Amino acid sequence: MRKVDVVVIGGGASGLQAAITTKSTYPEKEVVLIRKEKQVLIPCGIPYIFGSLSDSSKDILPDKPLTSVGVEIIIDEVSAIEVKEHFCTTLSGETFYYEKLILALGSKPTLPKWLKGADLENVFTIPKNKIYLDDMLNKLKDVKKITVIGAGFIGVEVSDELNKKDYEVTLVELEETILSRAFDQEFGKLAENHLKERGLNLITGKGVAEIKGKNGKASKVVLTSGEELDTDAVILSMGYAPNTEIAQKAGIELNQFGFIKTCEYMRVLPCSTDIIAVGDCAEKRDFVTRKLDRTMLASTACAEARTAGMNLYTLSPCKPFTGTIAIYATAIGEHAFGTAGITEAKAKQENFATISGSFTGIDTHPGNMSNTHSQTVKLIVASDCGMIFRWRSIWWYKYW
Repeated sequence: MRKVDVVVIGGGASGLQAAITTKSTYPEKEVVLIRKEKQVLIPCGIPYIFGSLSDSSKDILPDKPLTSVGVEIIIDEVSAIEVKEHFCTTLSGETFYYEKLILALGSKPTLPKWLKGADLENVFTIPKNKIYLDDMLNKLKDVKKITVIGAGFIGVEVSDELNKKDYEVTLVELEETILSRAFDQEFGKLAENHLKERGLNLITGKGVAEIKGKNGKASKVVLTSGEELDTDAVILSMGYAPNTEIAQKAGIELNQFGFIKTCEYMRVLPCSTDIIAVGDCAEKRDFVTRKLDRTMLASTACAEARTAGMNLYTLSPCKPFTGTIAIYATAIGEHAFGTAGITEAKAKQENFATISGSFTGIDTHPGNMSNTHSQTVKLIVASDCGMIFRWRSIWWYKYW
């Protein structure tokens, strides 16, 4: 049995930031971070271990930012939380009594129960788990044709990286355009064209109905159209779900999407002052619509973690987390795409009156300088007050 001022469960971006902020704000408090991974991956870099990095050891969150401020790291897995008694237990048999508990439980890949064949060999997901991904990379060495299901940012980046390694990659997306949650159709189409130019096979407007196997291994992907694609491996990139089972078992309330209910100071609802949730496991609202949101981003997680750490013992009305602004960026070859806010389609769906405009120019003055890039900007604003809904889909490419 051990008494600790602050226990942080989870070593990802939100756990790391929450622990650092707490220790920096309250240096007299003992802060212990419990995580099950010996090495933690940088979330945004995971797709690049399939190509540009070629090695997960090049994508590791360092421990020094934690240890340098006095945070203690314990490699173990929390197996149960006792809310009323203020303690948690681990698989190794340790018991930690806490004053404050920060839940940074993260998320896990979505694996649809309805998808027949998802349990076949050479069917993979993309978890934030170094051991799993190292094993996956090793198994992919023996295959040639790979089918990626889901064209969000992870699916697109993984597909592009595998394509660099000369795999025959087919990317399948149910929506009419790729990256549809982040970009309006005109920019999704541009991204599609760049992927095709790089030799990637792209199928949109069709989903996956089944994965067929031969000798226990994935061999075909059946689309909702009835088409069958020959494949040696399948990567499911169909989103992520909050990893909140342990919280639910402890009696902590979840919202309709499975996230831990929190207030703007990231304290767990209803009315807990001693348990805080941050990152992918925590409830969040869209900054613009004010509605519950399922965005899971490291940038959002770190903002929530800083809010939680600064308000852990005493609240500041100047430091709440008032909503997430989805900020995305990616690159396809020499073409970069970035965005912040809600899409024009989403704004109209929510009944906002909007005005939008696009402009294409270059990023240097004078424009005949070397390394000049063409740049297109789309801005979406509220027509009644001029509030910016989205700095929309900035992209640039090498200017020839």
